Amino acid sequence: MTTPLLVVEDLSVHFSRPDAPPMVAVDGVSFTLERGETLAIVGESGSGKSVTALSVVKLLPYPSASHPGGRILFKGRDLLAADEEELRKVRGNEITMVFQEPMTSLNPLHTIERQIGEILRIHGGLGTREIRARVLELLTEVGIRDPESRLDAYPHQLSGGQRQRVMIAMALANEPDLLVADEPTTALDVTVQAQILRLLKEIQARRGMAILFITHDLGIVEHFSDKVAVMTAGRIVETGPTAEVFARPQHAYTRKLLAAAPKGEPPLSDASAPVVMEVKDLKVWFPIKRGFLRRTVGHIKAVDGIDVTVRAGQTVGVIGESGSGKTTLGLAMMRLISSEGRIVFLGRELGGLNVKAMRPLRRDMQIVFQDPYGSLSPRMAIGEIIEEGLSVHAPDLPAAERERRVVKALEEVGLDPESRHRYPHEFSGGQRQRVAIARAMVLEPKFVMLDEPTSALDMSVQAQVVDLLRDLQQRHGLAYLFISHDLRVVKALANDVVVMRGGIVEESGPAAEVFSAPKSDYTRALMAAALRLETDHTAAVSQ
Repeated sequence: MTTPLLVVEDLSVHFSRPDAPPMVAVDGVSFTLERGETLAIVGESGSGKSVTALSVVKLLPYPSASHPGGRILFKGRDLLAADEEELRKVRGNEITMVFQEPMTSLNPLHTIERQIGEILRIHGGLGTREIRARVLELLTEVGIRDPESRLDAYPHQLSGGQRQRVMIAMALANEPDLLVADEPTTALDVTVQAQILRLLKEIQARRGMAILFITHDLGIVEHFSDKVAVMTAGRIVETGPTAEVFARPQHAYTRKLLAAAPKGEPPLSDASAPVVMEVKDLKVWFPIKRGFLRRTVGHIKAVDGIDVTVRAGQTVGVIGESGSGKTTLGLAMMRLISSEGRIVFLGRELGGLNVKAMRPLRRDMQIVFQDPYGSLSPRMAIGEIIEEGLSVHAPDLPAAERERRVVKALEEVGLDPESRHRYPHEFSGGQRQRVAIARAMVLEPKFVMLDEPTSALDMSVQAQVVDLLRDLQQRHGLAYLFISHDLRVVKALANDVVVMRGGIVEESGPAAEVFSAPKSDYTRALMAAALRLETDHTAAVSQ
């Protein structure tokens, strides 16, 4: 019998805490992974999935993290006992990793070509011409359009989905034996998800690469993995072949996960409701500069002449592939980037307002960003983060009242109020996103731009957040601009839908009409991709 590529035996992970017993993040986890096999670890936020994955390559924050028990055998070598020099040889060459939040993993000061090329230079020993050719090949494989124009781009110039694809290209550059993928498709729309997963499968088949896949998306697990391990509270409660676990789940927690999905219907469209935000012929063009004098030779038309109206108590869902201009549209409506066209908020024209004039309006127009880790200060406790907006916009509010509102906001998003004294790095990705939602909602705004607010959340928490957003909207008459690639969530929340592609509107109208009878070929392709995942997942649950 051949030795498994990866064997995890009775792994435990503890995090030390001042003046408190250690926190047990992983408790006696065991699994094996064969060459060419895919194992998915699923579970809710905070279950220990990512901590388990990071332990494989010893990327936890040591020495606060410790392993009181267990072994991690990779090709027969115990990585927990390996020194840093041996680990450096393994990382990036034999084992690579795709992280959940690409913006925190990519260097903001280096171009995309340099960052991918560095891996090829260090581990592959390639020359300059070979590196450029290989970088272009990798960018093409992961679905980056016009890759030559992206070589000199920096991470902030790419959309969230494009940044994730760059991370995947970096991870696959040296064709590793084991790929640890921590939510690798979180930022991607359904069509690109399928492309990336197909790409990983093709490379896996060609190289015999094993994949340890961490995700909360059960639809992906069903299509992608050979085996699945279900985690909760730091323990694996069920494991087995994916088809068998989905068809006949044995543990109550597994059944709960499989049954979880955003439910309910959005409130009825009300064309008589007051207009909160309206844009006409909105344009955001980014100049393309070349040559020694950096002359403008063209433009990237990220948003090109779009009209959107958002009413009180209503939600406009914006969908489309990564790079279609969804987030750019939202940022322009919030006056966070320069644009042309008419922007009217609560009856007031925003076009001529400077930063100082905009400041009083910021309380009524809030935003939840796609990447919570990048938008939360690592130096502030989450209570301070949530309270900061109150300190700026309601400085006369008594300290006790500010704290009461912070506690209420944390309770509404499903977090323990006592956690307000902890820091962002102590939370899972899904928990950090809930902190970001609480920070926006504590000010009781009139308009909220939600940029992929559920992308980092497991499915059961997605349903909770959708219910929360719907409840807050009904109670306060909130207007939402909801940007997402998850059509199930959009369908549960949005009254109207705008479908974007290449900076323009492919189709728009009442959500019920667009979802039931899409007119555009592009919209039909998006719906078909989402429907396949939903249909297959529903069939598995019903069995």
